[in-house]
Amino acid sequence: MKILLCPLSDGGYLYPALAAGRELRRRGHHVSVLARSSAVPVAAEAGLPCAVAEDFGGQRAFSATWWGKTGAAQYRAVLRAARTAQADLLVTSVLCNGALLAAESLDIPVAVVGLSVHLWNYRSGGDGEPHLGRTRESRTRDSLDLHAATREEVGLAGRASRWEDDPLLGDALLLRGDPALEYPGAELPERVRYVGPLTWEPAPGRGEWEAVEDHVARTGRGKPVVYVHLGRFFGGRTLWPRLNEAFTGGPFQAVVEQGRSTDPAPAPGADILLVRKPWMGPLVDAADLVLANGTSAPVLSALLRGRPLVLSPNGSEQPLLTGACVRAGVALRDPKTPSVDLSALLESVSRDEGLRTRARALGDRLAAVDGAARAADIVERVAQASATPKENHEYAISRPR
Repeated sequence: MKILLCPLSDGGYLYPALAAGRELRRRGHHVSVLARSSAVPVAAEAGLPCAVAEDFGGQRAFSATWWGKTGAAQYRAVLRAARTAQADLLVTSVLCNGALLAAESLDIPVAVVGLSVHLWNYRSGGDGEPHLGRTRESRTRDSLDLHAATREEVGLAGRASRWEDDPLLGDALLLRGDPALEYPGAELPERVRYVGPLTWEPAPGRGEWEAVEDHVARTGRGKPVVYVHLGRFFGGRTLWPRLNEAFTGGPFQAVVEQGRSTDPAPAPGADILLVRKPWMGPLVDAADLVLANGTSAPVLSALLRGRPLVLSPNGSEQPLLTGACVRAGVALRDPKTPSVDLSALLESVSRDEGLRTRARALGDRLAAVDGAARAADIVERVAQASATPKENHEYAISRPR
């Protein structure tokens, strides 16, 4: 089978797709990647050939920053690349409307690699779920509206889709989390499956980690490390004033991954090392706890290593995942109010053995799942279902998980 991976090219989306792709290649399938030019070396390290999205008209079309504005360009790039690769199946990321529509136009199946929590409406249950940000209904409605608008823009409006019940899920949506992160009593849609974290990331270059380790040892005066991973602010308040206050003269030092945030502003006297790395595992390993906005990659990395979390959410899935982690007892939420001292909150989490014990337990459950194998099983099942005669199609895609 010829499989084209066409996820968003940001690490939090690209790396899980590469993890699944590597397993599919190990099973004998021909797997290639479509990604922006900056991701080509990463795909090469994963051992997968990569077509450059810009060569297919996909400028900005695989950037998480531009995902809502470039659906048509993504559609055209995936369509062209899939035809060139003679793809039998696509694997894409959640939010990739263009890739979903390209699969529809090509009449081939598509598996969607999701986040660690389900973004949209549950099939049933979930009543009473508190909302730190937008409601599920609001998020689902806007996502469907954007999908419909992109469908019209690329000329597919009025054409029947085999996913009329929920076009955002493709043939299977693969969640990278654990049932403990969903609201109690809620039931996921039929085509949504748990596969676990799908962990893979590039290895540090020669001397890269050693340089970080040396800096922490020389300048940190023996203080425990907090790994800070900043995501997009979505118009919210920047964490930098609070970071500078917490890590100047306080009990901790910080290694801050700038991530997709902008305008880093570490104070001259703060115990802060600012980095921008395509890997985070060694940084989390060296940390006592993790402070993040609440995106999937740092949360899963922290849990897999048994590290408790302080989460300070802004937009997108950040409030949803923050609420899930707080419910699971593995994180505390930063209320972002002047009355709550961030340094004191970090100390509280660091001393809380209950949080740490629950983080280890959830991390152990996540680590016990062979996510790549489970994802590959589902992808192969989706392909088999697509080849099944239409009268048997519904039965085939609803086989046991």
